[in-house]
Amino acid sequence: MLKWKEEGYTLVEVLVALGILGFGLLAVATMQVTAIKTNARAGNLSHGTTLAQAKAEELMNLAYSTLVALDVDGDGTDQDADSDGIDDNGGNFGLNDTVDGGGNVRADGSELNVNGGYSIFWNVAVNEPTANSTRIRVITTWTERGKNKRVSLDFVQTNLS
Repeated sequence: MLKWKEEGYTLVEVLVALGILGFGLLAVATMQVTAIKTNARAGNLSHGTTLAQAKAEELMNLAYSTLVALDVDGDGTDQDADSDGIDDNGGNFGLNDTVDGGGNVRADGSELNVNGGYSIFWNVAVNEPTANSTRIRVITTWTERGKNKRVSLDFVQTNLS
């Protein structure tokens, strides 16, 4: 009687092992693509926030009278005569304005399409939230994967003189 020695793997075992390996690698590849997309979104958000914060710090370093002068359209000036914290004209003290009026630079100096597709808007509301103070809102917008994204930061500066 001859004895057969069983050495190595059968073709079926090798194919099953390769199938399992391929399925695992596909899952890892999908996870990598998701991680790359998420990192890109986080990077865009971080960059937008950094741009907004840099502009806010620049504006906060201006004198109070200079900030008051930035409200050239008056939509953020004395809009709360009854002091209830609500814009009497139904807006939000002009703080949400992101319309440029057809130009590349708005009257208040806000910049459009700067820094690689990011637009920076800033608005000033005088005597908001209280008398002798200004509320500054900096809005950075960009387009990401066909969707409009935005970061908005608010700061208050008081007139201490």
